[in-house]
Amino acid sequence: MSKPSVLVARAVFPEVVARLREHFEVEDNPTDTIYSKPQLIERLQGKAGAFTTGSERIDAEVLAACPQLRAVCNMAVGFNNVDLPACTARGVMATNTPDVLTETTADFGFALMMATARRITESERFLRRGEWTRWAYDMFIGPDVHGATLGILGMGRIGQAIARRGALGFGMKVIYHNRSRLPAGQEAPLGARWVDKATLLREADHLVLVLPYSAESHHAIGAAELAQMKPGATLTNVARGGIVDDAALAQALRDGRIAAAGLDVFEGEPSVHPALLELPNVVLTPHIASASLATRRAMAELAADNLIAALGCGPRAGRPPSLLNPELLAAR
Repeated sequence: MSKPSVLVARAVFPEVVARLREHFEVEDNPTDTIYSKPQLIERLQGKAGAFTTGSERIDAEVLAACPQLRAVCNMAVGFNNVDLPACTARGVMATNTPDVLTETTADFGFALMMATARRITESERFLRRGEWTRWAYDMFIGPDVHGATLGILGMGRIGQAIARRGALGFGMKVIYHNRSRLPAGQEAPLGARWVDKATLLREADHLVLVLPYSAESHHAIGAAELAQMKPGATLTNVARGGIVDDAALAQALRDGRIAAAGLDVFEGEPSVHPALLELPNVVLTPHIASASLATRRAMAELAADNLIAALGCGPRAGRPPSLLNPELLAAR
């Protein structure tokens, strides 16, 4: 019996591709070309499964043009590139890679927040330009992190991991806003306190965004929200581009409405709003919060696990470990 055919849409660890070849006819992409929608549709013809990243938009048009597709397995915890209702309507299993990147992303989010607060990249550029000629009492003064108020918008796995680092490692006071409050047993070890969004914005010395992107969270931080923050506050986004109105943020940074920002994600990435590139008080990184070797390997392996199971192979046949539309199992 012939093996099902799958597409690995971006370059990934060769050993993961080799593992997939044990189960499937694999078309991979070692040159790491980013496919346009027509190219993606062409590559998906006759494919039962797709191993995707955030670069590939799987929407109703793509699904309609690829009727043999049965599984879309995203190598990311986010899945705003996948039209989940459209997948469910067509009986296509969709999966992501949660949990395996929680601690690494929290490490990076905390590091980005600290670099933002303590003006690390701004001072490094100053040094590299040869402008450091003497000590001064007010040279690159920034706010403290230890003992400050850490505000977290979105208190899922990553938010809680960042809260632990702040509370237990740096003695920070933790406040958070989430659609639903955590159980008391989860709040207590962090000393975390649920507040409404207005209070979060008003009280946080360092605001970290870790909420998922959706139509509801689009521009959750815009000009009105930035105006409610402390003038000395910092904002860090390791969630998704589009949660912050980048143009409004650039204006707020330019006007001194907040002190600084650290951004790992952007609207329309890999494009970055040009105004952000011109500002000294923003730390910019290219969507690398999960970029440790161990974590990226774990993400790729989990995406492979999902694809193998979704297409009826392996010990979890028919039941991918991180299925986003489990109602398909009940329907079957």
